[in-house]
Amino acid sequence: MFNGIIYNQGIVSKILKRTKGLNIFIKSNFKLNNRDIGLSIACDGVCLTLISYKTKIMEFYLSKETIVRSKFKYLKLKDVINLELPLKYGTKISGHICQGHVDTVGKVSYIKKIDKSYLFDFVIPKKERKHLIEKASICVNGISLTISKVSKKGFQIWVIPHTYKQTNLSKLKKKSLVNIEIDILSKYVRNYFNEKK
Repeated sequence: MFNGIIYNQGIVSKILKRTKGLNIFIKSNFKLNNRDIGLSIACDGVCLTLISYKTKIMEFYLSKETIVRSKFKYLKLKDVINLELPLKYGTKISGHICQGHVDTVGKVSYIKKIDKSYLFDFVIPKKERKHLIEKASICVNGISLTISKVSKKGFQIWVIPHTYKQTNLSKLKKKSLVNIEIDILSKYVRNYFNEKK
């Protein structure tokens, strides 16, 4: 479980393609050791299991399901990845509850700088739009954000300068792809009332 507050980033240093999956290697400043093997780490919002660690290089295996649901099918060397360690008991939750279970891939429609902040417009697949709620939380590349407006084809968010600089949102441009995890509460509530009908 994560809360979508990003303090660390990593860089993709190696990609190994397998028959039905991928092994990816990410270089970061996390201070880990072999006792952390098996740890869950959110990589651009996707919960991945650490399978090896050596000299600041973390290795993860991505199954076919993870690749299909995320933007990682388009992963490239030197891509910058937002990283978050799992929550610990007693940790302050400044964002919202994020599972690391990505729902879909979104695409940047446009980015506008307004004063010191940035307005992002994302397009997502039609089947996921029904879960969007104005002012609800949403996880974009592992970042806890707030939906400022639900648009015809997706949603908009405002990003303050600190978040922009601290995360890989600063690397995005028109048509960039992002991992999207919709707020689990909105999905559960909708599912509950659909079952009641």
